[in-house]
Amino acid sequence: MVEAASVLVGQGEAAESGGPAVVGPDPVQITLTVNGVARTIEVEPRMTLAEALRGLLGLTGTKISCGRGACSACTVWLDGATVCSCMMLAIDVGTRSVTTIEGLATGGRLHPVQAAFIEHDALQCAFCTPGIVMSCAALLERTPDPTAEDVQRAIAGHLCRCGTYPHVVAATLAAAKARKA
Repeated sequence: MVEAASVLVGQGEAAESGGPAVVGPDPVQITLTVNGVARTIEVEPRMTLAEALRGLLGLTGTKISCGRGACSACTVWLDGATVCSCMMLAIDVGTRSVTTIEGLATGGRLHPVQAAFIEHDALQCAFCTPGIVMSCAALLERTPDPTAEDVQRAIAGHLCRCGTYPHVVAATLAAAKARKA
């Protein structure tokens, strides 16, 4: 009972006690830096990053499938690290930078992983594709010359009902090779 009471502490009391600021239940204004652009939006404190990206910012490339972080369809980058955006509250992003599948292409030119996925037929229904592309592109940022095993580890948390995993591995290795050329 004591823990529940501490969650209900008002904003003034939390600030005075040195505890975390309490927000809600009313919507709050936040600024997210998404794909290099600062966007100010109003969110309910319970809204996930995935919901904010899709619903409020219109970035529908980020998919919501399981809503529990089990399928990784909602994968985005948060300061370059992959995260399941359905498992993160939008208000918790803070000043960190979010990159979505829409932010990978530059100047109308596809990211090498995106182009390789097309070339190697690494997608079918394409529901899981944005999340897998984000993980594979992040892998190439960390490991410019990955092995097939590295790619398999990078996509291990992704569920693809169509079973395109061998094509995903081939596409990612080809993108790594193209980047070196």
